Amino acid sequence: MKSALPLLLLAASAAAGAQVAPAETVQQFVQREASVAAASLGGDVRLEVAVGSLASGLQLAPCARVEPFLPSGVRLWGRSHVGVRCVEGASWQVLLPVTVRVFGPALVAARPLAALQPVNADDLVTAEVEWTREPQGVATDLGQIAGRVLARPVAAGQPLPLASLRAALVISQGDPVRVLGQGRGFTIQTDAVAMAAAQDGQLVRVRTDSGRILSGIARPGRTVEVQF
Repeated sequence: MKSALPLLLLAASAAAGAQVAPAETVQQFVQREASVAAASLGGDVRLEVAVGSLASGLQLAPCARVEPFLPSGVRLWGRSHVGVRCVEGASWQVLLPVTVRVFGPALVAARPLAALQPVNADDLVTAEVEWTREPQGVATDLGQIAGRVLARPVAAGQPLPLASLRAALVISQGDPVRVLGQGRGFTIQTDAVAMAAAQDGQLVRVRTDSGRILSGIARPGRTVEVQF
């Protein structure tokens, strides 16, 4: 844990008897809460926590005891904030900026990776990176990239953002496809052309040789399932 934090003044400096609480009190709280969240991600991770300061000129009533808390819906990931409230001597609460950086092993591009292309194990190496550089984190195991492609290029030495991974296309616009249709008591099979690209399980429109437009579910092998 890297920090060299000054004391955090939790009351106006002009207020007599104001409580002065060490920033370490808040830092320890954030470290504890963030550690619990990081443990759920798995792997060997380390944290860096930095606590910011209250807004200059903020006037608070004198307080005998304060406590930090995590506001509802707040995630301690990257730039965030925690609450600090007076629990003895006054009634107020404020938000304090904090930065939580999580580092751990992740999959890193061994070479430049193009968008919309499959990513293979030999395209990657494992290295320690900052997970919190991405709002949704980065890929840490091969299972997270199986059957997926990158929505944007990734430079060599950079991790793979989870938010950029997309299911691979099973059908591209203009592809010849096989339509498998099923209705009450009958099945059909016909050829068609895809009118749009689609991932496995997505709805896609196709045009048959007769010019009829059908909508169905895209499947691997350039197959479209249609229910009548």
